[in-house]
Amino acid sequence: MIEFQEVSKSFWTGRSRKVILDRASFRVELGRSLGILAPNGTGKTTIINMMAGLEKPDEGRVIRTSRISFPLGFMGGVVTKHTGTENARYIARLYGLDPDYVESFCRWLTGIGEYFDMAVGTYSQGMRARFSFSLMLAMDFDIYLIDEGMPSTTDVAFNRRAGAILRDRLQSRTVVIVSHDPKTIEKFARQAAVLRNGQLYMFDTLEEAKALYDYQAHG
Repeated sequence: MIEFQEVSKSFWTGRSRKVILDRASFRVELGRSLGILAPNGTGKTTIINMMAGLEKPDEGRVIRTSRISFPLGFMGGVVTKHTGTENARYIARLYGLDPDYVESFCRWLTGIGEYFDMAVGTYSQGMRARFSFSLMLAMDFDIYLIDEGMPSTTDVAFNRRAGAILRDRLQSRTVVIVSHDPKTIEKFARQAAVLRNGQLYMFDTLEEAKALYDYQAHG
């Protein structure tokens, strides 16, 4: 479970204060995947980062009682001067997993050959995205966090392999995905919410959330 209790978060843009959340309270229950609809630039990535514990609220509490993934594509735990092998084994130990398994899984899934034994800082953006995605799939979480703004990969073979693993994993896991596009959300969740004026409005169905989202965009 992830629960936000009276959470506030804002940023100073240089001209004004941009409010992401204003004393917002909501809960993500296990077994009920959630899609969050919000226009670009409204703080989707910030909310995902707070769910993962990467950012702290200005006020209020974020309670996490489950195994929660780092956001898909997040590279914060990766040391770029170290090789893929060194990073995979280090992160495996942080999560109490078998380093041999995590290394071999990531080596197989990324399919980057000899680059796996080179410093991550030498990787292209696509290779880094493949590596971070592989790290996430090597671990087993209760809740997976997906931000549409994270780096993507154009490697067809990797997308096919990783996509099959992700679909299988998510059949029995909970997903939180943030996006500006309802079509992206419907691939992962039936329950949805709308981020509007610093509040997260929860709905039982994507159709209900989409109605408010469309009204907000065109009303």
